[in-house]
Amino acid sequence: MEPFVVTENLTKTYGTIRAVDGISFEIQKGEVVGLLGPNGAGKTTTMKMLTCFMPPTEGRVRVAGLDVVEESLEVRRRLGYLPENVPLYDDMGVWDYLDFVARVREVPAAGRDAAIRQAAARCGLGPVLGKPVTALSKGYRQRLGLAQAVIHDPDLVILDEPTTGLDPNQIVEIRQLIRELGAEKTVLLSTHILQEVEAVCDRVLIINEGRIIADGTPAQLHTEFQGAQQLSVLIGGGGKTEVSAALAALPGAENVECGGGRGKPVAATVSSPRETDLREAIFRLCVDKGWVLLEMQRRVVSLEDIFRKLTVKDGS
Repeated sequence: MEPFVVTENLTKTYGTIRAVDGISFEIQKGEVVGLLGPNGAGKTTTMKMLTCFMPPTEGRVRVAGLDVVEESLEVRRRLGYLPENVPLYDDMGVWDYLDFVARVREVPAAGRDAAIRQAAARCGLGPVLGKPVTALSKGYRQRLGLAQAVIHDPDLVILDEPTTGLDPNQIVEIRQLIRELGAEKTVLLSTHILQEVEAVCDRVLIINEGRIIADGTPAQLHTEFQGAQQLSVLIGGGGKTEVSAALAALPGAENVECGGGRGKPVAATVSSPRETDLREAIFRLCVDKGWVLLEMQRRVVSLEDIFRKLTVKDGS
């Protein structure tokens, strides 16, 4: 069975500038995929090609087996799109705007009111349905943008930076809406906010300078880029020199850094190869020495670490 979205050698050039440089990826039906990258990486340009807003210079995109260039109208019927700048008309009311979008999206007249109410309920617009668009807060404008993207019940929802400019409470609300959408539909979400990806996405595509440089679930990326294991331990009852020497003598310990001591617990960081787990050995060492193991925590590489490693140039 063909993936729901397929891109092959997707390229977009503006003169001599290659905004998107031959990227290829697939999205399965029902996946929530985050397109993660720094500003200017090519995320928005990629989304505009997927949503038929601009043709690729080279390569192909298929959505549900349909070519976005040759079968553009049918592709558009199957997707909903929230661009970075929410496409609202301030001279309309919220209900009238949703009714307008429903008509443009060819929602049958007999089911139009029901579609508006369903989209409004899904996106939490009930309290503002009777208000003018110009009176809406930033959070409600974003909700209305989501409602226009799903009012025709599309199979694929594409969201470009959906939480930009929102306050922390509004961000939590929009992320919850995206999670709910992901339970029913295929979602492609672009962002440069790392927490967004970890909060809502099944899979991550990291793009930089127009190229896909990583592809996998958050767990897979954590495993791939983990590098050396690092354990942070806090040990009471032993001197700094003694604790440091004993930890360094453990099989597999590659580097030990210690602080504290002189009547205070010794704080140590113990590094070892990725495949080596020293937690049990450290516990037994403390038992044998009569020390008190007050704390032990394994440092896991964060998505921020991975992102910086892949997108920040040396010396920058």
